[in-house]
Amino acid sequence: MGKIVPLQQAVAENLKPGDTVAFEGFTHLIPHAAAHEAIRQGIGDLTLIRMTPDIVYDQMIGMGLARKVVFSYAGNPGVGLLRRMRDAIENGHPRSIETVEHSHSAMAQAYEAGAAGLPCAIFRGYKGAGLKAVNPDIRSVICPFTGEELAAVPAHRPDVTFIHAQKANRRGDVLIEGIIGVQKEAALAASRVVVTVEEIVEDFAGLHPNLCILPHWTITAIAEVPGGAHPSYAHGYYDRDNAAYLDWDKVSSDREAFAAWMQDNVLAVGPEAFADRVKGLRK
Repeated sequence: MGKIVPLQQAVAENLKPGDTVAFEGFTHLIPHAAAHEAIRQGIGDLTLIRMTPDIVYDQMIGMGLARKVVFSYAGNPGVGLLRRMRDAIENGHPRSIETVEHSHSAMAQAYEAGAAGLPCAIFRGYKGAGLKAVNPDIRSVICPFTGEELAAVPAHRPDVTFIHAQKANRRGDVLIEGIIGVQKEAALAASRVVVTVEEIVEDFAGLHPNLCILPHWTITAIAEVPGGAHPSYAHGYYDRDNAAYLDWDKVSSDREAFAAWMQDNVLAVGPEAFADRVKGLRK
């Protein structure tokens, strides 16, 4: 199967400097291994799109790969700030970044519009919200049928979307169980789609067909990376590593500590390290 390749190849062939890219997963199945490979390859000047950017984008921003972030709520889930993102915004370290903030609903609607090939998303929202004052991409339109004022935002159309999933079969179909978030829409909205998976299986015999949310013809490349969502969780495989999120608050609060952590845990290791990190968390 030509779509199944090593992670290094999947990233090098599909992510280019200056791309608009989404690394999506909502609490669950966040594609950390793919983001780490992008960091190792030093692919920068990126526009990063993500609902709830958490530590995966904190790391990419802290390594200077981002020029712009389109997002809804930025934080270390259950802990606090994204300190590397804040340092970039407030102090321009290691470079200044542009930010475009939306609500969760607007981000999901924008992905869905992109997946449908539409130029914008139209929905009820943002009435009385302060975000309109700082985000010129939030516009209003009048419904031609009811006369109601509705919100409109540009569709998300990433050059490439990265997601993590539980399984892919040899044909290249992708199976996700548990919380899906916006992975399907983010993938269908993109020009290229790279999926990391816990395992490659021969087929999905005996599994409910609705679990396979992305057929092979929507996927550009697949890489088998056990543990590739760590420290987030993969339903049926391993739990969320809450300690890692708590530790990140300390690591990311200091520039030198951050640089040392990235050297030891990202730059000096490969994707195979993820399997070891989830050993104590496996179901």
